[in-house]
Amino acid sequence: MQTFEKTIIVSKDDLDQLNHVNNVRYVQWVQDIAEAHWLKNAPKTILDNYFWVMLSHNIQYKGEALLEDELTVKTFVSKSEGLTSIRHVEITNNTNNKLIVTSETKWCFMNTATKKPARIPTEVTKLFD
Repeated sequence: MQTFEKTIIVSKDDLDQLNHVNNVRYVQWVQDIAEAHWLKNAPKTILDNYFWVMLSHNIQYKGEALLEDELTVKTFVSKSEGLTSIRHVEITNNTNNKLIVTSETKWCFMNTATKKPARIPTEVTKLFD
């Protein structure tokens, strides 16, 4: 299974009133890494004809990140079949090497023209193997 990751440095805009990363920001990072992974791997013909919508999302907060902490956001797809795909995201605080967030999201593959769910073609599942 292929992984995709990026590094983030926590900025003042990421913080809440307790001076640690706001929970909403973690959810945004989960969304952002999923989109970046999709855009990196999918060819234009697929991007022009399909998109994903979130069906369910579960996030677990295991620790905190503070101003200027360096974080690694890593994602991978564990399962794709039928109309849906399961994507995982892990956020690790590189400052102390602790896993601080995990998430599992169920996505539905959609046809751009019909705006209806579409069966995930083999060429798409192979993008993330």
